[in-house]
Order: sequence, then structure tokens, then C-alpha cells
Amino acid sequence: MSRRVVVTGVGAISPLGHDWATVEARLRAGHNAVQVVHEWADYEGLNTQVGAPAMAFDLPHERYNRKSMRSMGRVAVMATRASEMALQDAGLLGDPLVKSGRMGISFGSSSGTPKAIGDFGRMMLDKNTEGINATTYIKMMAHTAAVNIGVFLGLTGRIITTTSACTSGSQGIGYAYEAIQSGKQLAMLAGGAEELDATQAAVFDTLFATSVKYNGRPDLTPRPFDVARDGLVLGEGACTLVLEEYEHARARGARIYAELVGFGTNSDGAHVTHPQAETMAGAIHLALQDAGLQPADIAYINAHGTATDQGDVAESQATHCVFGPRVAISSLKSYMGHTLGACGALEAWLSIEMMNRGWFAPTLNLTQVDPLCGELDYITGPGRELQTDIVMSNNFAFGGINTSLIFKRI
Repeated sequence: MSRRVVVTGVGAISPLGHDWATVEARLRAGHNAVQVVHEWADYEGLNTQVGAPAMAFDLPHERYNRKSMRSMGRVAVMATRASEMALQDAGLLGDPLVKSGRMGISFGSSSGTPKAIGDFGRMMLDKNTEGINATTYIKMMAHTAAVNIGVFLGLTGRIITTTSACTSGSQGIGYAYEAIQSGKQLAMLAGGAEELDATQAAVFDTLFATSVKYNGRPDLTPRPFDVARDGLVLGEGACTLVLEEYEHARARGARIYAELVGFGTNSDGAHVTHPQAETMAGAIHLALQDAGLQPADIAYINAHGTATDQGDVAESQATHCVFGPRVAISSLKSYMGHTLGACGALEAWLSIEMMNRGWFAPTLNLTQVDPLCGELDYITGPGRELQTDIVMSNNFAFGGINTSLIFKRI
């Protein structure tokens, strides 16, 4: 018997703030979090100079000290703090369930902490292990966030690590959903994290995929789906959702944000960096099929919307192929940049919040839709008052990995 899965807690660290009230105010004001990253000017050949760092966040000293953080780089710190906040929000912090083995972790990031990766890089160049210590690899490894969450909180359930670039967070949520749905776990901490670093910017810079025209006007970029877009802007953050089996959540009187009713994921199988509209649409169909829904049931889609040339065209055409021109759509990356491993989780959370309030944020800086993009109901201006009980959040990653999540209000 397939079990129902609900969201009962959220913890987030983002460029827009760490709670819905703060983020909502920023969304409604129409102000993005993109700024000039002055230290990037020191890197010769790095063209993009803008990014969206996370807002400052608190780390309680009694729990976050030298001993507890010795194996953590910034990505793991953000992931762990977001997970602790999510448990607190769910009313489960300190609950026996956490350490019982019935709660697991499904969490991802594109990579570990770049500084630790650099330490090994210097070792290879200099033939010298200076700077390498017992925790360097733990900070560097791709599953550093998931492992540090587990150790810090004492979780003994399964760990699913989702290092799949821009779909790390959404796959983290999707695989957690499947673990609970199948009865393998009762609850899961699910999501993703990423830290902002010049090396991450350089990855996309060398592919001519970063925004460079607006280095002096960070308020004007990124521009998802706009004819004048010139690439993505990187951001950082972390977001953890507490996913829980519905009957268990109801029995303990938990507050339920939404039910996760559909998840679809597939791969292009064609090209590492060239997105394929056909398989993107396939992932969307898989999520609809999983949820037992028709395209007409979806009134709003949170787009991946990176503001890259090929990505926006392929995604919008795939969306149009499934839904036609009627579905409302917007991209939250226009506010906080592309948070890579964190984006799937952050965007899922904010999609749920917008659904529960009947207001959906517009895409910033979208003044003229690129005629090559698919015909859709792109939300612009002051946003959209829209009453719906179902939302979809889509993400598409390098390597041709596609994901689609569907949430329903209970």
C-alpha cells in the first residue's frame, strides 16, 4: 500500500532571508538579492562579477562550536543549521523519532566545500601535503552535507546523497518521498545546499553561461525568459523539508504545509550541457502520472528559469508542450540567483508558501519574452493573485537530469 507523504517542517537559509515573512516582503517589494562580489575581481579571466550570497544567519554557540563543526565547510554548516531549524519547525527537535532509525536523510549539493577541494589541488601541484588534515576530505566530499547533518543530529536511518548539480535538492525531496511512500522510512530530512564560490562561477563562465553585461547593475540580472537575458547569476543557501508519513503526522497533531503527491525524474541521454525539451516534458508527465493528475489540474509552475540562452528556450517549450499557453509560470532565480544544489528545495518551499497564500511572485526583469521561448502565461508586474490547491516545481540539471515535483494543499 502506497503511503501519503506530507511536509511538516521547513528550515532555510537563503539570499532573501530565512523565514517566509522576510522572503515574502522581499518578493512583494520586487527587489532581488544580487550584488557585486568584489573579491571576484581578483581572479583574472573571471568575467561575471555578480552573485547572491546568503543573508547572515545565527549559529547558537552552545551547539555550533569548534568540536561540532570541525568536519564542516560552509555548505555543510548551512545544511546542518537548516535541518535543525526544520526539525524545530516540525516540533521534532529532540524527539525520539530523530534517532530511532525511522527518520533518514535525502540531501544533496553540487560539490563539497571548494576551499577543501583546493587544498588537494595544491597538494597535486606542489607535491606537498601541507594544509591537508584529517577533516579536509570530509569537507570536500560531495556528500559532506548529508553526512554532517546525520552526525550532528544523531540520525541513524538511511542516507541518500543526491549530487546532481541543479537537481540535487529536488532529487533529494523526490527520493525521500519514495522512501516514505514505500514504507522504508517514517520521516526524512530532504533538500539541498550550496555555497557561493568563485570556482562555481568559473564553471559556468567558461561555458559562456554567466551574466556579464550587468556587472554594474546587479538589480537588472538575471532575466529569465527575457530577450535581453545574458546568463545565470549564482547564489547560495540551504533548505531542508521535513517529510513525514501522513497518518503519523496527523496522529501527533503536526502542522501540515502541503502534501507531496507527485515526483518525476529522468535523463536526456543525449548531451551533457545541451538540454532536451522532449525529455524535460517527459519528466513532467511522469510527475503528473505519479500524482494521478491531468495538465489542466496545474495552475502554477515554478520554473527552473536560469536565464541561460538554451535552458530557458528548452524548458519553456517543454512546458508549453505539456500545458499549452494557459499555465502561469515564474522563476524565483530572478530574485536569489541560481543556488545550484539548494534551488530545488528552496523553490519547492516557496512554491508551497505562495500556494497557501494565494499569491505568486512574478519573474523580475522580464520585460519582453524571448520569441524563441514557448508560449506561456509568464507572471510579471506585481505578481498574481491565484487560488489553487496544486503547484508544480521543476528543475533541470547539467548532465541532462530532469525533475518535477507536485505539491497539494490539504
